[in-house]
Amino acid sequence: MKHPQPYSDTDPRAMEVWLDLLRRMPPGKKIESVFALSRMAIQFSEAGVRMDYPEADEREVFFRTAARRLSPDLMIRAYGWDPNGNEDPSGRL
Repeated sequence: MKHPQPYSDTDPRAMEVWLDLLRRMPPGKKIESVFALSRMAIQFSEAGVRMDYPEADEREVFFRTAARRLSPDLMIRAYGWDPNGNEDPSGRL
C-alpha cells in the first residue's frame, strides 16, 4: 500500500493494522473519537494562550482561544471583540 505523504514514515504493515481498526470501528465510536480529538486540539490551543497570557482569566483565555480559530470579522460579530484591537477581552482595560 502506498502511503499518503503525511504517513510516509509509517511502516506499511502498521498502516494496514491502523486502517483495519478504523474500518471495524462502529460509527458512534468514530464520532466519539473525532470529538475527543477536537477537545484535545482546543485544550492545546488554550494551553498556548495561557503560556502567552499568564495573567489571563478564563474569559480572556476563551476569547483568545476562539480568536485563533475564527476570523476577526466573526469574532466581532459573535463576541463583540476585535482580536486585532487593543481592548482586553476580560474588560479589565
